[in-house]
Amino acid sequence: MALDMKYFEEMEAKIPVGKVRTRFAPSPTGYMHVGNLRTALYTWLIARNAGGTFILRIEDTDQGRLVEGATDVIYKTLAECHLDHDEGPDVGGPVAPYIQSERRDTYGKYARLLIEKGCAYYCFCEKAESGEDTGDFNRAEDPCRALSLEAAQARVDAGEPYVIRQRIPEEGTTTFHDAIFGDITVENKTLDDQVLIKRDGMPTYNFANVIDDHLMGITHVVRGSEYLSSAPKYNLLYEGFGWTVPTYVHCSPVMRDAHNKMSKRHGDPSYEDLKDQGFLTEAILNYVALLGWSPRGDIAEQEIFSLEELARAFDLEGMSKSPAIFDMEKLTHFNALYLRGMSQEDFARAAEPYIRQTVKDLPAGEIAALLQARCERLTDIPEKVAFFDTLPEYSAELFTNKKSKTNPEVSKAMLEAAIPMLEGLSDWTQDAIHNGLVALAEKLEVKNATLMWPVRIAAAGQAVTPGGAVEICRILGKEETLRRLKLGLDKL
Repeated sequence: MALDMKYFEEMEAKIPVGKVRTRFAPSPTGYMHVGNLRTALYTWLIARNAGGTFILRIEDTDQGRLVEGATDVIYKTLAECHLDHDEGPDVGGPVAPYIQSERRDTYGKYARLLIEKGCAYYCFCEKAESGEDTGDFNRAEDPCRALSLEAAQARVDAGEPYVIRQRIPEEGTTTFHDAIFGDITVENKTLDDQVLIKRDGMPTYNFANVIDDHLMGITHVVRGSEYLSSAPKYNLLYEGFGWTVPTYVHCSPVMRDAHNKMSKRHGDPSYEDLKDQGFLTEAILNYVALLGWSPRGDIAEQEIFSLEELARAFDLEGMSKSPAIFDMEKLTHFNALYLRGMSQEDFARAAEPYIRQTVKDLPAGEIAALLQARCERLTDIPEKVAFFDTLPEYSAELFTNKKSKTNPEVSKAMLEAAIPMLEGLSDWTQDAIHNGLVALAEKLEVKNATLMWPVRIAAAGQAVTPGGAVEICRILGKEETLRRLKLGLDKL
């Protein structure tokens, strides 16, 4: 049965050319782990830096691993991270469809074309399909490799089940070029005849990738360095078809420590987990961008980048071959810088749901203003501010502070003086409370801190607080402040 070459010519004619085109091609198998997010980010940055096109493609050929709702997680994460795609399943584009299971017929036709060209063959052996890339194969043992196309076709026509395998040359070497790792040359005899089309007619990951990347006009392919070993086989596929090989960018792994890669199985956080742990999307993206890439030139020392700044600065020369270690402390440092850099309004908006976990009625905006300079993660907030809602149990020992020159006797005297003064205030404002306490300290001939320390301890019931005595009293309100100060006095 001769192939209809018109189909292939029409497919070639559709391929967009002339600008950089990159793709993020996740499998819908669950949450977005950090390595995956970094791949998406780098792929987006390469396209944006070059004024090119960023494509989202869903790779669902491994039907057994699909997870319900996982595609929605991909859309939601990309949208939250502002990694907008120009083409994809939800927005369409010139080379649709963008979901691999909807392109199934295409792969079969191209596999058949590869057979005609002598670069693939029908295999009827019972060999396990997942035995790819294990290295324990022997090409000579596969009798199907030696079958004539006529003999193989007769068995296919008779309904015998088969896979289609890549025919790797027996002699010589294949050289593959990577933008980061340079030239990698392997002996062909070390490569197995990988399966291209499985028995169910679905393509393998490796084959579908090559076909789609070519037909979608992809110029740069970004992926993890764990795929370097299968890369020479891609070259042979491109050569078999007579196609141009795209620029490959293999990223070094993201590690949990010097010996272990990050993995969901070991409880390492996904993007969703990091959000739940109180990290801001902007801080996560900024940190992830620097796991394997460094800015160069006059911005070599810069750490904080907006997405737009990253797009301007990003270049392949700045990428590293060395594994990157994911450091929670460093991410926390980035997050704190981002929280402090927010406008007061934006911070108050972000902080409010966390404040409301422990403080029900007091003004969230005023509490947020105390927190912004003292907060590293949003999830720290509920515990820091819980005292506003409920005075914690505390020991009278807290009233003793060497630096403020206080002890139980001094603190008792200070509260005895502060309570009537505060009771007498007609205005419960920041200035009125502040001026009243400062004037009282002067009258008592003590340092401000000697008076402020016991007032703050009695009002908050804990040694470390966001905000000082004045702010805490103002937010608590007059009645609650005086109630707490009297309880403190009782303790003394």
